[in-house]
Amino acid sequence: MNKRLPLLLLGLLLLCGCGSRAGKDTRLTPAQFATDCPYRALPIRATFLDEISWDIPHQNWGVSEWDRDFRAMKDMGIETVVMIRSGLGRWLAAPFESVMSARDDCYYPPVDLVELFLTLADKYGMAFYFGTYDSGQWWHEGEYQKEIDVNIRLIDEVWAKYGHHPSFKGWYLSQEVSRRTKNISAIFAAMGRHAKEVSGGLPCMISPYIHGIKTDQVMAGDRATTYEEHEREWDAILADIRGAVDILAFQDGQVDYSELYGYLCVNKQLAGKYGMRCWTNVESFDRDMPIRFLPIKWDKLLYKLDAARRAGMEDVITFEFSHFMSPNSVYPAAHGLYGRYCEHLGIENRWKREK
Repeated sequence: MNKRLPLLLLGLLLLCGCGSRAGKDTRLTPAQFATDCPYRALPIRATFLDEISWDIPHQNWGVSEWDRDFRAMKDMGIETVVMIRSGLGRWLAAPFESVMSARDDCYYPPVDLVELFLTLADKYGMAFYFGTYDSGQWWHEGEYQKEIDVNIRLIDEVWAKYGHHPSFKGWYLSQEVSRRTKNISAIFAAMGRHAKEVSGGLPCMISPYIHGIKTDQVMAGDRATTYEEHEREWDAILADIRGAVDILAFQDGQVDYSELYGYLCVNKQLAGKYGMRCWTNVESFDRDMPIRFLPIKWDKLLYKLDAARRAGMEDVITFEFSHFMSPNSVYPAAHGLYGRYCEHLGIENRWKREK
């Protein structure tokens, strides 16, 4: 008897066994492990574009990277992009003569980001909102009229240069506050009314924040406002800017999660009182971590999107997709957040990376 025959038979049996296991689908699916969680997300339909940044790092993208990211936004259901500001201090998104003539210390930008974003918004059928200039100085130091005057000239310049783009659908007033401070009513009223006048009534949006426990001021020792104080102060501001602002989109990250729904309900009531649309600015970065700033945990984002749904928010804008939710982000955690969001909403994730 051939002594090698038993070994050959054993090898054949092992191969057959391996083949049967390989043919069986052993992939795990999210549905296998899902709980009966009651939260349902209100879809995100808009995002800020934060290239003239205040406190998050740059990804140093060029034209091809931005084109790829606009495609990822579109795949996820984003319909509106809002340039959060066209300039901050000496840094500009495009060579605006109106700003450079007002201060001689601006750095000349190598790329016209406004033209780039508008061109991509045209390409992907999105609405683009232009964000105004924030000096980071004048209005904080009491020279609010100087802030207004520069922006009035900027609005004229921008509309003359870029207003032909079909995607140019609105304006974002970039000065952000939490309370009735720094003559904010005068700033919003003057800039908003002028922007609407020159553009034939295109809508204006603001995104203030709530003076809650996670604001820098409160963490430094100030006191958070109550629901009643928040309502009283913003009732006064909105009364002053009625007709100049169309969309109210409060940031949602500066309050405790357990308080958020209550503030959203106040914001909804105030917006309705003054004939404004009420969006929520859901922050897709995590304020609870010791590092500023990383992509938020999916559980937290889902909770906030569910609170927005229950409070009757008309739409959701996020700050902001490209860093904290994009499958193209420098943060791998953002790729995961995109995946979890797509799973929850039943969206095909064309950017899924198979390992």
